[in-house]
Amino acid sequence: MSRRNSAARPRPKQPIEESVLRIIGGEWRSRKIPFPAVEGLRPTPDRVRETLFNWLQAYTPGSSCLDLFCGSGALGLEALSRGAQHVTFVDQAPEVVNQLKSNLQLLKAQNAEVIAASAMTWLEQRVTDEEARYDLVFLDPPFRKALIEKVAVLLESRNMLRDGAIIYVETEAEWVPQEIPLHWELLREKAAGQVVSRLYRRQPQTSEAPAH
Repeated sequence: MSRRNSAARPRPKQPIEESVLRIIGGEWRSRKIPFPAVEGLRPTPDRVRETLFNWLQAYTPGSSCLDLFCGSGALGLEALSRGAQHVTFVDQAPEVVNQLKSNLQLLKAQNAEVIAASAMTWLEQRVTDEEARYDLVFLDPPFRKALIEKVAVLLESRNMLRDGAIIYVETEAEWVPQEIPLHWELLREKAAGQVVSRLYRRQPQTSEAPAH
């Protein structure tokens, strides 16, 4: 075979490598599900999820959840397993979205939807006062992109949070929460290595509260 023909021959498509996620508690406790091992995808570790859902045990059952930048879907799936009424997953990576849809079918989950979109673009396209409102939001964006404050503004300006909504924020250790809305009350905070987990409750407000 000539060198030219050899070079023109299409290369076989490489399969996407997979990793495994374990659901910690609830209906699907100890179930292991695959997720694509794509660069930058870092599911919340088991120990952190266990701590988080101990914090959330009074809030998860019956809640309407939003899992932004969902990646593997670890947080939203854990919420479904523990009795959440519905979860909306949002992520822009096609391989992540496809695998999450497959995993929901595998688990026979009927009360979830997967949105294939940039979380920021999706939020920007929401119509104020005409969207679903959420009781529980998981916010675990790519680190060091200054996304937390922008997302908080959009969630508030589109009126997508119910009074008393719980917002979980996972960030790099050096992040300083300077522009979180004043009416988001910090309930819990815990550092694990280079990651910090914070839990906020949205307090009712009679007028628009400024950020600080």
